[in-house]
Amino acid sequence: MTPHAAPDFPDHRSKVLAWRGLILGVIAQLFFTIVIAGPAFLIPHLRTDKGFTLAEAGMAGTSTSVGMVITLVAWGALADRRGERLALSLGLLLCSVATAGGFALAVAGLLDSLLPLVLVLALAGGIGASVNTATGRVVAGWFPRHQRGTAMGIRQMAQPLGTAVAAVLVPPLAALWGIPGFFAVTSVLCLLIGIGCVLGVVDPPRPGRRELTVPDPDGAAAVEAAEPETGRAVGAGQMAGGGQVPVAGRNAGVGPGNGGRNSAGTSAVVNPYREDSFLWRIHAVSALLVVPQITFATFGLVWLIDTQDLSAQTAGLLVGAAQLAGAFARLAMGGASDRAPSRVIVLRWVAWAAALLTGSVAVVSLGVLPVVAGVLFALASAASVADNGLAFTSIAEASGSRWSGKAMGIQNTGQHLLSAGVGPGVGALIATLGYPLALGCVAVFPVVASFLVPERDLERS
Repeated sequence: MTPHAAPDFPDHRSKVLAWRGLILGVIAQLFFTIVIAGPAFLIPHLRTDKGFTLAEAGMAGTSTSVGMVITLVAWGALADRRGERLALSLGLLLCSVATAGGFALAVAGLLDSLLPLVLVLALAGGIGASVNTATGRVVAGWFPRHQRGTAMGIRQMAQPLGTAVAAVLVPPLAALWGIPGFFAVTSVLCLLIGIGCVLGVVDPPRPGRRELTVPDPDGAAAVEAAEPETGRAVGAGQMAGGGQVPVAGRNAGVGPGNGGRNSAGTSAVVNPYREDSFLWRIHAVSALLVVPQITFATFGLVWLIDTQDLSAQTAGLLVGAAQLAGAFARLAMGGASDRAPSRVIVLRWVAWAAALLTGSVAVVSLGVLPVVAGVLFALASAASVADNGLAFTSIAEASGSRWSGKAMGIQNTGQHLLSAGVGPGVGALIATLGYPLALGCVAVFPVVASFLVPERDLERS
C-alpha cells in the first residue's frame, strides 16, 4: 500500500482536533522560540551598552539552552504520563511568570552583569521547555503516518519563524527599551498562548493496556485506552489518526500504519534504547547538526556586520529572511520524507547540504561580498535548520507512544547541551582564528553527522 492510499483520520472530530492542536502548537513553539533565540539578538546591545565581550555575550545568547538541558527529559516524562495539554500549558504559564520576573529585575538594574542575566535566561528556558516535547507529541499522536512528516515540518517551521521574528523584533526593541523590553514582550506572548493551549489543546488517544505484553521497565502507570477529551477508544492495533500499529512481538511489515515503508514493528513498552542503536544515532546526528544551526542563529547577525559591513538593521532583516527560508525548508523536507522511500535518506541529504553551504560561508568570509554573502548565508541557515522536523518525526516513530515524550526530551537535551557550548566556544574560535577558519571548523560537524545517519526507518507502536 502506498502512502497515498494509507487511511486518513477516522472521523471529522479527530481531524479538527489534530489541526487545532497543530496550529496552537505552532504558535506556542513560535512564541517560546522568541524567548530562546531572542537573547542572541541582544548581543550587539550587550557589547555596546553593557561592555560584554563577544564570548560573554555569546554565553548570554545561548543561556536559555542551558536551562532547557536541565528540564527537557522531566517535561517529556510528564507529557508521557500526565498528557500533553498539562505539560504544554503549565510550561508556558510558568515561563510567562519567569520572564515577568526578569522584567522586574532588569528594571531594577539587577541584570547588568553576566551571571544574573544568564541565570534568569536559563530559568526562562528551562521552565518553558515543555513546549518542545509536548507539541511534538501532539503532532505524532494525532496525525497518521503518511501525513506526519508534513505536519511535523509545519510544527518545526515555528522555530525558524520565531527566530526570524526575534531577529527583526529584538534589536530595535533593545535599542528602545533595553533588556526590560525583551522580557516584557516575551512574558505577554507566553501568557496569551498558555491560556490558548489550556482552552484548545486535546491530548491525542493512546494505545490501550490490552496491547501490552511486556511489563513497563519504568513502572509507568498504564494509560487508558481513550483520553476523556477524545470521546473515542483506540483499540489494539489501531494508531491515533487511524493507522494500524503492531502488537508486541509481531513485525509490522508493510501495512497501512507505515505507509508501505520497511520498518521494524516492535512494541515500545520495552525500552527502545535497549533494543537497537537507532535512537542513539538520530540523537547524535541531531546534536552534531545543531552546531551550524546555533552558530548562524547566534553569530549570523554579528558576522554580517563584522565581515560584510552591513548595518545592524539590515543584518537583522537578512537574518530574519534566512530564518524564513529555513522554515520553508523544514516544511519541504517534511513533505519530502512522507514521499521518499525513507525519512533517514532525506536526513542524510540535509547533512550533506549543511556541510557544503557552511563551508561556502567560511570561504566568503574572506572578502566583502554582501550580495553573495547574503545569499549563501540564507541558504546555509536554511540547510542548518532543515533537519529538525525529520529527526523529531523519526524519534516519535521509533520510540512509540509510551516513550516519545522522554525520547524527544533526550533529543532536545543533546541538542541544547551542544548548543550551550556553541556560543562561548565558537565565539572564542572567532576571536582566536577569525571567521573563515572558525566557520570551516563548524562545517566539519555535519560531515561527521552524515556518516552516522541510520540506513533505514524504524517504527514502534
